[in-house]
Amino acid sequence: MKALIDCFQLHNGVQIPCIGFGTWQTPNGQTAVSAVKDAIALGYRHIDTAAGYGNEESVGIAVKQSGIAREDIFITSKLQNSEHGYENTMAAFEQTMKNLDMDYLDLYLIHWPNPIKFRDHWQEANAGTWRAFEELYNAGRIRSIGISNFHPHHIDELMKTATIAPMVNQIRLCPGDTQDEVVAYCKDHNILLQAYSPLGTGLIFEVPEMKALAQKYGKSIAQICIRWCLQMGFLPLPKSVTESRIKENADVFDFELSAQDVHVISNLKGCCGYSQNPDKTTF
Repeated sequence: MKALIDCFQLHNGVQIPCIGFGTWQTPNGQTAVSAVKDAIALGYRHIDTAAGYGNEESVGIAVKQSGIAREDIFITSKLQNSEHGYENTMAAFEQTMKNLDMDYLDLYLIHWPNPIKFRDHWQEANAGTWRAFEELYNAGRIRSIGISNFHPHHIDELMKTATIAPMVNQIRLCPGDTQDEVVAYCKDHNILLQAYSPLGTGLIFEVPEMKALAQKYGKSIAQICIRWCLQMGFLPLPKSVTESRIKENADVFDFELSAQDVHVISNLKGCCGYSQNPDKTTF
């Protein structure tokens, strides 16, 4: 299958494939290797992992075994919550590169803004982390840098010491959980929104409105969700370990939702639950 060549452009000019393959909760080992290899064989050129997922090694193995050149695959990873601060971040990045067995990352994210370990000085910890990110970016070790689960006040604090603005904010975005304030802020500041759990961790499949739209368009509910993300300007990161669903999740370029149907989906409330408050997480 040909690569999914449609891309978003980050504010530093880097092109990022418009659908990523998520690996959250995909166990390290053969399961993850097979899923990532399947995704690449089916045309995905954007793989999203994290130190916290524990499967960076498998992602690296799959990329090597895929037969696709490293420079043709966009790889994202994220900083572990326990490793904020300048020195910790530098060491954690080197461990991630060792796990992946790669020379550079395409995107590196601060996974959460306010981990429990740094709750009383998260602003200072993030400032140190971002200084490390900027050094690694300027040295060419990372092609783009960003954040995840950040709300506007976290970004405002980060920008007090940052010299480079985040290029991406990866947050939970799905029908029923649209995080309108965060989305508006990021769009105003030219920060691309990546949508993790775009299928609402499976809860979306029970929503009557989504069932009706799937029937109307002759598509799966998952495809309706992913198409909605793209039309909202979000970059979806669907995950699956089933080859048929991996393929289906990328087959969304032969139809378009009407403006009215985008509005219907955007106005669903709470049908898939809501994202966690990053200032009250316990990890």
